[in-house]
Amino acid sequence: MTPRTPRVAVIRFPGLNCENETRRAVLAQGVDADVFMWNGPTDELARYDAYVIPGGFSYQDRVRAGAIAAKDRVMDCIIEQAAAGKPVLGICNGAQILIESGLVPGLGDGLVEMGLARNIMPDRDGYYSRWAYLRVESAETAATGGLAVGDVVPVPIAHAEGRFVTTDPGLVQRLRGNGQIAFTYATPDGTFSNDFPWNPNGSTAGIAGISNPAGNVVAMMPHPERCSWLYQVPETLAGEWGRRRRDARGDRTMLIAPGPGALVLRSICERLFAPEGG
Repeated sequence: MTPRTPRVAVIRFPGLNCENETRRAVLAQGVDADVFMWNGPTDELARYDAYVIPGGFSYQDRVRAGAIAAKDRVMDCIIEQAAAGKPVLGICNGAQILIESGLVPGLGDGLVEMGLARNIMPDRDGYYSRWAYLRVESAETAATGGLAVGDVVPVPIAHAEGRFVTTDPGLVQRLRGNGQIAFTYATPDGTFSNDFPWNPNGSTAGIAGISNPAGNVVAMMPHPERCSWLYQVPETLAGEWGRRRRDARGDRTMLIAPGPGALVLRSICERLFAPEGG
């Protein structure tokens, strides 16, 4: 009997704008993927094997980014499926939704323990887009299972409210001790730096992505779907991935090879092929 191909739901809330490229990047990892409307039947949604909430501006970011979508009934279903161990990835606005829903960091049941505040940058304000370098801090999350601690993954950012903050002075240390900090911002060689532009938004402890305690739910601000193929990497990018892109100039076979963002999405999808759901 041929095994069933795992299915991933890419959730479309009103105002999100990255669902189609996210679906395409997920499909490239060998699974099936559908764009699932936020008001679709939840009994159908529950039959998917994993969930991705992509970037954009859900409900126009009213109140604050992700706050309204986090209270939508579709999130009740995703919270239930996450509790059952299914992988959930929130990218940018999706990360904001996961934080506002209390799924991440998830130390207190349903509590909103962190926020994603407005960027803090020297001599500028608001929306900011650039390439960032992510250092893997834990290889135990759904988004980093195929990576090693210390690996450097360049991924674009594009947001105005991406600064991880908390009023709990001990929370970051607890997250670090639990292995819940998936990514921090770093220099191209993987050295941690809180200085701009390496930490591009002033995020506390340079955090770029965190998980729930079980590691199956990950909220990350950078956009892996925007660098899932090598041709999406700029030739001028510093580090190993820029070198690969320069070496691939004019070679279509090399250019359509996986890019750095594919490492993140592949980690999510590989869990779906593991025995007993990984």
